Amino acid sequence: MSALQMTNSNSASFQPNGRMLALGATLTGVGAIVIAAGAATVGLSLAVAGRRWVQTWETPPTELAQRTLNQARVASQAGLDAWRGAAPSVN
Repeated sequence: MSALQMTNSNSASFQPNGRMLALGATLTGVGAIVIAAGAATVGLSLAVAGRRWVQTWETPPTELAQRTLNQARVASQAGLDAWRGAAPSVN
């Protein structure tokens, strides 16, 4: 028996069940939809809870961000002024 005949006879015996493949593909698709719906539900729940939590803060997040940005600008300017006004290094 030649190598070509052995290859053809071996590949002819591999025949997966078409119904089982279709069922598996269908179940995989349904599972993916269920997972996506579950992830969306979790995400929505966390977003709503986070929004409620932020609304209880005394200071809104935009004000906190603006305050922090101003502090960073002042600190940066102070560092730049100190660097420019420093005496030359003796090293």
